[in-house]
Amino acid sequence: MRIALVHAVTVAMQPIAEAFARLWPEAETANLLDDRLSVDRAKDDELTENMFGRIATLARYAEGTGSDAILYTCSAFGEAIEAVAEQKTYPVLKPNEAMFEAALEQGDNIGMLATFERSIPSMEAEFRELVKRQGAGATIKSVCVPDAMTALQSGDAARHNALLANAASELGNCDAIMLAQFSTSVAREAVADVVDCPVLTSPDAAVRKLKHVLQP
Repeated sequence: MRIALVHAVTVAMQPIAEAFARLWPEAETANLLDDRLSVDRAKDDELTENMFGRIATLARYAEGTGSDAILYTCSAFGEAIEAVAEQKTYPVLKPNEAMFEAALEQGDNIGMLATFERSIPSMEAEFRELVKRQGAGATIKSVCVPDAMTALQSGDAARHNALLANAASELGNCDAIMLAQFSTSVAREAVADVVDCPVLTSPDAAVRKLKHVLQP
């Protein structure tokens, strides 16, 4: 199986590569990167027509490489990814949908730690839509730590992880805590050390779901 991985930031690439290596090493992955997507997304309050077009163009390129599925790894483009998925007959996954599903299996009080503020409204809306479809009563509380992303992009993973672990105290008692961005998955152990609930990451959840869908 070939999985196309579409990235908007370079720091998302290693976490998903490591997740595939641990959970589905037999899968072949192909990386597509537009590292201006997140920069341009940060300038606009909402997804623009141009953004929709760029997300769709990346999907067409991935399709041309013979990919069996597409996984987008940036959490700020949900509606544009949904538009792509509606046009395709093979799996097209948003970054966090599998993690959201896994979180709801843990309970109704869900926390989320993020490092990119623009991603939070669309992610919370996606989460609430899933809750509605499942007829559940779950709620979500988000905390954003933008300084952590800055630290990670400058190569200081230790500070990134420490900032997220410290912010976890703001979420109170949760049934599960989600690490919103693919890049934040590197902080899983640091956050898990200071909370009593499961800490979920997008890369691991996405790989497990893709493997289940493509090789049931």
